[in-house]
Order: sequence, then structure tokens, then C-alpha cells
Amino acid sequence: MNAIRGMLLVLVAVFSLQAAAESIAVLSVEEALLKSKAATTFREGLKRELASEEKQVVEMEKQAKGLQDKLRKNQGLQSSDDAKQLALQFQKAYGQYQKMGQELQQKRAERERDFLQEMRPKLDQIIRDLIKQKGFDVVLAKQATVFIRTELDITPLVIEQLNKL
Repeated sequence: MNAIRGMLLVLVAVFSLQAAAESIAVLSVEEALLKSKAATTFREGLKRELASEEKQVVEMEKQAKGLQDKLRKNQGLQSSDDAKQLALQFQKAYGQYQKMGQELQQKRAERERDFLQEMRPKLDQIIRDLIKQKGFDVVLAKQATVFIRTELDITPLVIEQLNKL
């Protein structure tokens, strides 16, 4: 019952918004940024920049898995001192793998944040310019819409403008 009431409220809001606004558009900011040439160039550069670190993480993962497999295969076949030593080696390798993986994720996230901070003012300016040019009364987040005609989606226009930068 509450779901129906909620949907009715949304429909009333959309129709009243449409009646009040003459020109409505939708935009997926995330899609615009991710599909831009700048984002593609950024991702390629980041991949090259972090390639050696990623390779080290993969090698550490292989080493930890190898020790884990050895530990399982030799379980019960070796002395308790040898088993403890092997378990310690595995724990150390696994700990290093986790630490290196987290550091790599943090570095990647930091670079992505820097990229977004650099692109956001440019994106905002493009959106403001399109609003002025096209005379939009309302620009909605594409993710917040249930249905919208494709001709009302300005995401491709924003991508095109980003690619011109």
C-alpha cells in the first residue's frame, strides 16, 4: 500500500514538474565522465603507472597460494615445528599480499579522486553552458528516472563537449 502511495506521489511530482517546466533533460554525470576521451587516457596512463606494483601484488598472491597449498599437502606428514614454520611463512606472505593490495587500491583511488577533482569544474562549466544554450528549465539525474525519451538525454552532448577539451 505504501509503495503504491509512494509511486503516486512520484508521478504527481513528475507531472507537476513537467507542467511547470517547459524544457527537461536528463544527464548521467558518471557516464559522461567515464566515456570521455580524457577518462580513457587517464585509465590507460594509470594502468601503465601501476603496472609494476600490480605485478608485485600478483606475484605475492602466487607465493601465498603456493605456501597455502604446500601447507595443505603436507598436513600431518611433517613435524609440528616444520608445520608451524610453514604456517608462519604463509601468514607473513599473505599479510604482505594484503598490505600491498590495499596500498595499490588506495593509490588507484587517490589518482581517480585527483582526476575527478580536475574534471569536475570542466564538467560543471559544460553543463552550465548547455543549460544556457538549450534553455533547460530542469536537468535531472538519469539514474533517478524510471523512463525518459532518449532525445531528452544530454549525456552524449556532454561527452562530446568534454572530448573537445
